Amino acid sequence: MIALRYRTAWIVASVLLVLLVIWGSLQTSVQTAPIGGFDKFEHFGTYTVLAIWFTGFARRARYWLVALALIGLGLAMEIAQFTMQAGRVAEPLDMAANTAGVALGVLIALFGTGGWVQRVEAWLP
Repeated sequence: MIALRYRTAWIVASVLLVLLVIWGSLQTSVQTAPIGGFDKFEHFGTYTVLAIWFTGFARRARYWLVALALIGLGLAMEIAQFTMQAGRVAEPLDMAANTAGVALGVLIALFGTGGWVQRVEAWLP
């Protein structure tokens, strides 16, 4: 992790973000209509945002660890959905969309957004 002045705040925000994704992946009480009836866009977009978020905290040489952790999170959510048997369905295409989103997020980081947290902190007092 890169050196940060507001490290604790970033960690709290990151934990909340991951908890929100876990809740959204596993909850069964709030069902929203997928974009265009195709929920793979939601998976793709969520994991793209996660990858951009977490590459902001990592050195470029460690982006592969960010990607591996996020793919692991996606896999864990699909396994949990399968195990729960509570109205959520695990699908291989969901995992493919998650992985593609991670790949795009890391690619975006490589070409410009990587390390964004330090740039944000430079603006803060």
